[in-house]
Amino acid sequence: MTESLSNAVVMVEGLHCAGCIRKIESAFEKDPDIETARVNFSNHRLYLVWNGPQEKVETYIKRVQNLGFGAYPFSPDEEVELKKAQQKRILLALAVAGFAMGNVMLISIALWITDIDTMGEGTRQLLQWLSALIALPAIFFSGQLFFQSAYKALSHSKTNMDVPISVALILTTAISLWGMFNHQEHIYFDSALMLMFFLLVGRYLDMRAQGQATQAATDILGHLNETYTGINSNGDKTEYRVSDLLPGMEIVIEAGRRFPVDGIVVKGESDVDAALITGETLPVNIEKGTNLYAGTINLSAPVIFKVQKIADESVTEKIKTLLGQATKNKSTYMRIADRAAQIYTPLVHSLALITFVFWLFYMKADWQTSLMIAVSVLIITCPCALGLAVPVVHVLAIGKLLKKGVILKSGDALERLQKITNIVFDKTGVLTTGQAQLMDDYDQDIFKKAASLALHSHHPLSKALVKAYDGETAEMTNIIEYPGKGIEGQYKGRVVRLGRRGWIAPDIENDNASVQTWFDDGHVQTPFYFSDSLRNNASETIKYFKSQNIEVSLLTGDKKDQANKIATQSNINDVHAEKLPEDKFDFIENFSKQNKKSLMVGDGLNDAAALAAADVSMAPSSAVDLTQDTADIVFMGDSLEPVKATYKIARHSQKMVKQNFTLAVVYNVIAIPFAMGGFVTPVIAAIAMSASSLIVIANSFRLNRVQL
Repeated sequence: MTESLSNAVVMVEGLHCAGCIRKIESAFEKDPDIETARVNFSNHRLYLVWNGPQEKVETYIKRVQNLGFGAYPFSPDEEVELKKAQQKRILLALAVAGFAMGNVMLISIALWITDIDTMGEGTRQLLQWLSALIALPAIFFSGQLFFQSAYKALSHSKTNMDVPISVALILTTAISLWGMFNHQEHIYFDSALMLMFFLLVGRYLDMRAQGQATQAATDILGHLNETYTGINSNGDKTEYRVSDLLPGMEIVIEAGRRFPVDGIVVKGESDVDAALITGETLPVNIEKGTNLYAGTINLSAPVIFKVQKIADESVTEKIKTLLGQATKNKSTYMRIADRAAQIYTPLVHSLALITFVFWLFYMKADWQTSLMIAVSVLIITCPCALGLAVPVVHVLAIGKLLKKGVILKSGDALERLQKITNIVFDKTGVLTTGQAQLMDDYDQDIFKKAASLALHSHHPLSKALVKAYDGETAEMTNIIEYPGKGIEGQYKGRVVRLGRRGWIAPDIENDNASVQTWFDDGHVQTPFYFSDSLRNNASETIKYFKSQNIEVSLLTGDKKDQANKIATQSNINDVHAEKLPEDKFDFIENFSKQNKKSLMVGDGLNDAAALAAADVSMAPSSAVDLTQDTADIVFMGDSLEPVKATYKIARHSQKMVKQNFTLAVVYNVIAIPFAMGGFVTPVIAAIAMSASSLIVIANSFRLNRVQL
């Protein structure tokens, strides 16, 4: 008999590369009870589904711990505090290592450029002791991040990337101490500190760049503790939390508040902003019998609303679920540096061991000479250049993109962006400004009176009408606002009104699909038409992507006629309108099934799941908080130009990364034979290692010359 399925999310500490992910997932592959075991590198979470009782999660957590990783049940609050503590710890270790490296390098320059006859034995020993006094506490303190991780892995008969790093640090320090106590000419504390500093730089940048999409998923239902006024059958009022609402309950939704769950209007009339859910460009009128989704905002007047679904079944909860699915799907992404380091690091340190054995037993050298040559191999093949290949380019790309108003949030977003085959735009707020703009020209006298009356209304269309008018206003008196209908006033003793067609001119037939508000000056009824205009450079941006053989699609919850109109203006042929959040999610998921790579650009709550499902995602700074949290990249301003600029930077930065790796490999191919042959002293090895890092940095700075 098959037991019921249980599931859990486990936080994992100590993930550094693709090998870590495979090590954990493979530990569950042969377990017959495990249905799913997937590690998400971006948020360091292990998603488990198994046949059996929930209590069995403790056994699985212990299994991960036995592999040498820290593991504990996921808790959003604890995760936030842990990440802050880890980031603070790495930053402090980096500061100490940098301070020590700078000072020891200054001392080392004197030791390198001056011989013993000029300096004197006493001065040399003093400088060496000063180097040791600075270096040893720094190595002990900052190196704990590597030592503790390596010890944890070795104590469980496992290895990880921190094991060879720790070996290099300890050996270099030990050789330096031995050389100092035995009055040797050279010591290598500077090499150990430099190695540690550059590795910590990469570790810190990697932590800062970790994905944040799942934090958005945990925040999406933060409104569940809000309270709403409920009305029972006797007319009595009671306060309910959103999480306590049940189907059939009637609650009051005041103007300015969100509808907390899915349901239906049973009394009242108002206007709502449904853009976050449906993508509707402008306010929509609602009345008795109108069905609404959670997340819709009431704009004009209070309404009585009957709950049809509990919070866990509402559209926002569906989006949260989709976010979780999409985030787990991203576990296959590995950073280039980690993939390369997985092969590179064990190979290099195996060569150092082979070198030591070769010189000690085959060449019959003493152990000090053999160990010095082995350490030279470790130093000259130090993964500094490899470790800098991605972070330096990443930092330069961030700086260049910031100047274009682009904030890069995910560490591997550029790597994923340069591989896209499809780009999908939402309409409202992305291709368009998301704000109503007045169309056409109007009689100035009527325009003046309509704008003067609109001054007294907070309705979005009234604000757009006022914004479009730049003349003198007329005096309006006896202002009365009718919720869900419009506003009324008096001009020179005559009643004038501005509002819905059904209220102003119910007998006039009007099939124009454009959004409109009507004005009645007592003599004639005049419609004012509004539209949503394209962002600056929208057409040029789409043209550029097409020139790169990237397919462009428009995916929106708005009406077909509005979507087709914007698509025509922006030269997009593939249009998908009137789509709900789950439809958008499925649309993006289909690209993965077809082995295509997609970029999704969206701004609304209804885009959040699709953004998470896409291979890479972007959102404007005007987007809702959830969407900005979910997106890999956020851009500012009213132009769509940053989307094109980011793609250009992605292409060039990945070229730089590949060039950096090539330079690092070529350097090691040349340097390793010389070091293994005993032709390189640790001093020369340290200089060569530093030079390789500088070459990588210099090549990375070529990114600044890219024209956007």
